[in-house]
Amino acid sequence: MKILIATDAWAPQTNGVVRTYETLGKYLILEDHDLFFITPNMFFTIPLITYPEIKLAINAWFSVGKKIRNFNPDIIHIATEGPIGLATRNYCTRHKLPFTTAYCTKFPEYIFERFRVPLSFTYKIIKWFHKNSYNILVTTETIRNELKVRGITNTSEWTRGVDLRQFNHESKIDLKFKKPIYLYVGRVSVEKSIDDFLDLELDGTKLVVGDGPYRKKLEKKYKKNSVFVGAKFGKELASYYASSDVFVFPSKSDTFGMVMIEALACGIPVAAYPVPGPLDIFNNSDINVLDKNLEISISRALQIDSKKCIDHAKKFTWENCAKQFMTSQKKIEYQQ
Repeated sequence: MKILIATDAWAPQTNGVVRTYETLGKYLILEDHDLFFITPNMFFTIPLITYPEIKLAINAWFSVGKKIRNFNPDIIHIATEGPIGLATRNYCTRHKLPFTTAYCTKFPEYIFERFRVPLSFTYKIIKWFHKNSYNILVTTETIRNELKVRGITNTSEWTRGVDLRQFNHESKIDLKFKKPIYLYVGRVSVEKSIDDFLDLELDGTKLVVGDGPYRKKLEKKYKKNSVFVGAKFGKELASYYASSDVFVFPSKSDTFGMVMIEALACGIPVAAYPVPGPLDIFNNSDINVLDKNLEISISRALQIDSKKCIDHAKKFTWENCAKQFMTSQKKIEYQQ
């Protein structure tokens, strides 16, 4: 099938959305689908205020329609609620073209954390954006339930995967830091609640891998008891996972948290709050140490056997992710 995916998140951005769609694309191509991405790299962009790593396409409105017509897709999927996603949504709505959407980021919570815009206002925008979607793909059952409370229905669960060839316990090295090593990997931004982690009095080393608009402030505030090494990729990133003792995921606003299953694949237990994402990943598992007190969760995680972590990570595959994606698109054919 000819599949068009419109996304405002794309390389050189580094986040879960970009990695999800890059990996999905590889698996769809392996299944002989013809794939076309509409990304910010095709347009003139400006940096997002307070978050310059994110580039916003400002002339997408005028050319998205032409790109859709030229490709003539069987399937149209909108990954993000940004300018490209909006232009694609409006073109499809005007021309009565069926499309699906994804809810990958909790933008209402993100905007509230940064600008204190009421959640009720931004959720109305989210509801409007997705209202014409034939199927809204969400990462977990917990997120589906949260959206349902907000009046957003017609959702399907769309999980994530981990590449066990890249993320595994064999990547372990000696990081030369005092043990135990408590690791955070991800975007360094205010909505990730990294302060909750760095404020803890822990014996060992608190290690932050990642970059973002909040890094300089955190690095200055916690320079005496934390180590910041910037963003890492590929084998080097895997080595940081495998060489740490506990992975700490303090975020309360993620829809999934792919970094958690990457850490598990490397044999590292995860400490986190009992919130959407962690709740779904660790539901009914014997490595569930989630707690409202992050320090207690960390203490319990130190007792978890690494083999149990690896076994749990194996439940999350990109093959299943691609299968769920295609199943969600078939619902359009049925409704037509």
